[in-house]
Amino acid sequence: MKILFLSWRDTTHPDGGGSEVYVERVAAGLAARGHHVTVLCAAHAEAADVSVRDGFRIVRRGGRLTVYLHGLAYLLTRTGRRTDVVVDVVNGLPFAAPLVRRRGLVALVHHVHREQWRIIYPGLGGRIGWFVESRVVPWLYRDVPFVTVSEASRRDLLALGLAHVTVVRNGTPALAAPRLARSATPRLCVLSRLVPHKRIEQAVALVDELRGRRPGLVLDLVGDGWWAPELDAEIARRGLGDSVVRHGRVDEQTKADLLAQAWLMVLPSIREGWGIAVLEAAALGVPTVAYAGAGGTSESVLHDRTGVLVDHEDELVAAVDGLLGDPARLARLGAAARERAATFTWDEASARLETVLRKAYSP
Repeated sequence: MKILFLSWRDTTHPDGGGSEVYVERVAAGLAARGHHVTVLCAAHAEAADVSVRDGFRIVRRGGRLTVYLHGLAYLLTRTGRRTDVVVDVVNGLPFAAPLVRRRGLVALVHHVHREQWRIIYPGLGGRIGWFVESRVVPWLYRDVPFVTVSEASRRDLLALGLAHVTVVRNGTPALAAPRLARSATPRLCVLSRLVPHKRIEQAVALVDELRGRRPGLVLDLVGDGWWAPELDAEIARRGLGDSVVRHGRVDEQTKADLLAQAWLMVLPSIREGWGIAVLEAAALGVPTVAYAGAGGTSESVLHDRTGVLVDHEDELVAAVDGLLGDPARLARLGAAARERAATFTWDEASARLETVLRKAYSP
């Protein structure tokens, strides 16, 4: 099949995250199965307009919002019309592919953005965004099959009135072999884009509260984003320059080294489709503390088996403190997390998505 993914960003984009990792890993898997795969996404200064990676082609057009117009325009070209299946990746805003295409169309949604709209665009902008996602998308895509990454997101989509939703979970990313061992002193890690709805300030506050009774406690912040200056200001305000280390975007080897040193991953995000960082940490035997109400984290983290799920910020602090003081429990959770992470593969994800795409394909 000739397959086209319409995606807001790719992993080389400064704001790229877990959604983009998913798209590119399944794109590579589909290419390995003999399909011709193209990803169309926004252009940016750090990458060429066209490139080839892992057997699939990346075409970069437009910017943060104009990429959606370029996506529709591409579908109207001769190449676009000859595409067998289009995967419209809905990250809050849709590409609106059903406006120009009726068959061979699948929508991919990681999670709904109800909370994010309110946090990032308070006021009218956020209300308009949520109206588009919760009302316009279900109407425009009412006959389109959907794919999502967790049962939690599937329930959210069904509640919006979308009837045909298939779950295709993430695989566990392949990590470099770490060069460093677990830290001798307590070390936490947050692996995330730096945006408001990830609520990384809670991880910073947690370190401020616990550093008095957990000597040598350090938090590694791995990732970057437009909220970074606000986090830097919060770290400085609390006087945590020696306890919170912000690494920015790092290469795969450095990421593996930082995760390998960590005792625990902290994921205070308000909403996750799945939480791919959970599996990355788990692959190196690092359990995660996350919020049960964040959606996919209630599935990527098995409570008291591969990590701990909490409901409130005070419970987050208590859970982290308790785990840092219980090496045996940490070791048990980490071993189970590593074992479970090995059961999620990108090959299986690609195979399941291929099945959905074949059903949508109308030769």
